[in-house]
Amino acid sequence: MLKSFFYDKNWRLWSWGGLLVLIISLWIQVSLTVAINTWYGGFYDLLQNSADYKENPLEGISIFYSKLISVQYTLNGFEGDISFAEIVFPYIFIAIFTGWFTRIYGLKWREAITFNYIPRWQTVEEEIEGASQRIQDDCYKFAKIVETLGLQVIRAIMTLIAFIPILWGLSDKVDIPVLRDIEGSLVWFSLVVSLGGLIISWFVGIKLPGLEYNNQRVEAAFRKDLVLGEDNKKDYAQTSVLKDLFTGIKYNYNRLFLHYGYFDGWMTTYDQFMIIAPYLIMGPGLFTGLITLGVLVQVSNAFARVHGGFALFLHNWTTITELRSIYKRLSEFEYNLERFARA
Repeated sequence: MLKSFFYDKNWRLWSWGGLLVLIISLWIQVSLTVAINTWYGGFYDLLQNSADYKENPLEGISIFYSKLISVQYTLNGFEGDISFAEIVFPYIFIAIFTGWFTRIYGLKWREAITFNYIPRWQTVEEEIEGASQRIQDDCYKFAKIVETLGLQVIRAIMTLIAFIPILWGLSDKVDIPVLRDIEGSLVWFSLVVSLGGLIISWFVGIKLPGLEYNNQRVEAAFRKDLVLGEDNKKDYAQTSVLKDLFTGIKYNYNRLFLHYGYFDGWMTTYDQFMIIAPYLIMGPGLFTGLITLGVLVQVSNAFARVHGGFALFLHNWTTITELRSIYKRLSEFEYNLERFARA
């Protein structure tokens, strides 16, 4: 799965060169999100102090729009205050390019895996269960999930590198007991709740990988009988047999849906709590005058970024569950290819 793409000399330009392109584009995106977070501070402070311009509202309105859509920062040789538009439009362009290139990268990875398996499979005389599904479906799913999840991992690492110092610096604005005496309290709080959530999720969703794996087996058996029935309806695709096979599918899906049900319940509760967590911590400082509205919004955004980085695997638990199942099936397929390979 990895060697066929990253260690094959025919694919090195795409595997390593493409990875470098993705890392650079992601770093640009993260840098722009840092710029947006800084912009939040000035913009929301302006809103909080809008009453100061009641004697000269046109000045306030002019500043307001300059922070949103002005291009003076660009025209002045990148000096002065940058507007939201000057940050977000480059971000949109880079995000579109990254999404497109990532999909191409995933397709190339799939191609490398597929045509590594096919010649090996063609020389095997023994029948390997689900070989066609492994080569066509699982290779596609593996490349797609790794493409998506891998991109998120790289982005999360870069986000943590960029935002942890920001959140650490904002921690001295905390004005509630215990946390205000801990240096970098917002970072530590984010780390603790993220790791705690991950541990709980592990136990709540512990049965999901096995159920996903079984699900593919029963689906494969049902699909195989249908495929054989296309050429021989007399011996295959009998209604009674298909009903029995579909009964197994329903049984496994019902168990899978049940476990996903209480896992989703836990995740929804956890996510809703994390929305208000930074306000619970920073809110008192707004009323004591220690912070402004701009700082509160900056903290909320930075906290969400850092927590999102720490909780990456938590928020992608179902995707990781599917990937673990696919990896297990492809590992078994590779093992059988080696086991039955001609000497």
